[in-house]
Amino acid sequence: MSNDKKTDLDEFDRSWHLSTTAREIAITELEFSLIRSYEAFSRWQVEGIAAASGKSLSASDCALLNVIAMRKRPKGITEVARLLNRDDITNVQYTIRKLMQENLIEKTTKDRRKKGVFYRTTKQGMAVIDKYVSIRKHLLVKLTETMRGLNVQMENASQIMDLMTGIYEQASRVAATHRKPVEEMLD
Repeated sequence: MSNDKKTDLDEFDRSWHLSTTAREIAITELEFSLIRSYEAFSRWQVEGIAAASGKSLSASDCALLNVIAMRKRPKGITEVARLLNRDDITNVQYTIRKLMQENLIEKTTKDRRKKGVFYRTTKQGMAVIDKYVSIRKHLLVKLTETMRGLNVQMENASQIMDLMTGIYEQASRVAATHRKPVEEMLD
């Protein structure tokens, strides 16, 4: 079979309202894949933690819990927000309070390197995370074991996503810098 032969897929109109050129189409398709992947990943986190704990947490709650547990050292709100690439500190604080009420994390001032309040996982929180890790290995990781070359592909995908994160950050800064006043937009 020749590489020049057209397939049924070549007949699809891949343009979007967001894109017409090949580069625009590629970016738009990546963005749509990111949206779908994020939603699927969010569902996985929620269901995985629920299976591990019986608790009903949001995907954001699950991500924050795992970041606080990371490296088994206390973290302040600013560090947690930075690691999650979030700037909505008020919502991060809300999630921290929620996780404290669930007895999954606790306040600590036992970080000799820095002053202030830090958070760490409780014994119950670590038990939930340990069970989640076990479920993750037996369900999620196991589903990928037959996929050859996946580690390299995932490394490449992670690098592309990291690069795109920086590009989106820069583009959002530029857009915010040039945003028109509301009054001008209403005219």
